[in-house]
Amino acid sequence: MRPLPFTLRQLQYAIAVANTGGFRRAAEECHVAQPSLSAQVLELERALGVPLFERSSRSVRATSAGQRLLERARALLVDADDLAQTSRNLSDPLAGELRVGVIPTIAPYALGTFGRELSNALPKLRVLWTEDKTASLVSSLDRGELDAAVVALEAELGSLATAPIGVDRFVLAGPKTHPLFARRAKRIPFSAIHDQPIHLLDEGHCFRAQANDVCAKACAREASFRATSIPTLVRVTLGSGGLTLLPELALAIENRDDALAIRRFERPEPFRTLGLVYRSSSPFEAALQKVARLLRRALAAVSSGESA
Repeated sequence: MRPLPFTLRQLQYAIAVANTGGFRRAAEECHVAQPSLSAQVLELERALGVPLFERSSRSVRATSAGQRLLERARALLVDADDLAQTSRNLSDPLAGELRVGVIPTIAPYALGTFGRELSNALPKLRVLWTEDKTASLVSSLDRGELDAAVVALEAELGSLATAPIGVDRFVLAGPKTHPLFARRAKRIPFSAIHDQPIHLLDEGHCFRAQANDVCAKACAREASFRATSIPTLVRVTLGSGGLTLLPELALAIENRDDALAIRRFERPEPFRTLGLVYRSSSPFEAALQKVARLLRRALAAVSSGESA
């Protein structure tokens, strides 16, 4: 086997330059002197035989060849990090740090309970949580910046491995003065929202796509305003006198003042499946399966109101 003409450290430096757009900022991020970082990147370019960056007095940008090679370098560094983590996990897979993402339509309603459950059951494990939309979390997982994420499994997740942790049903919500809530029935048919304007979240939220599917099935219309968060969605719905769809998980917080009228749909009820996702090659797999079981128990507590 031929020795490699470059080091992983050189690849890390080059990736830092690509991410930050400059050698000075990359050096600060890597905690190294700028001349040293610049020299290592130049040595890497010589070893590879192609320039990775186009340099000017104003900016640094990757060349077309650099973009292709840096993409391969990122994948290589993810594998190298997995290798290092595997060695650490051999001594104790449930100790150290675990970087976990969570989507905004779950985080405010379950994260506190998730954190307590994991802390109590796995005291040696430090979980670092990051809130973001599904597409960003999937990208972060692919780049090795996260170890796992809690998302809705109906979203586009690529080749990620999945571990379901629970089901979250969708409910119809609106002000109590809305004519639809004059019915005493606890459940409402899909036909009741036919041609009704429904407030939804903005693009990028997987919950929007799932709620939009419900609206399409019922031939409902989307209202003109799109909210950036569930709290805004609730406030706009109440203020406009309109209707919206909410995940049942959010009701304990978003309807704590009992301002909303809530109706569940007739069966089969619309729902989303919540789960833990991670790279199929992850060295954390055994630990993540245990984490998923604990999150399943925590989610059941949130759904039943026990966490309050």
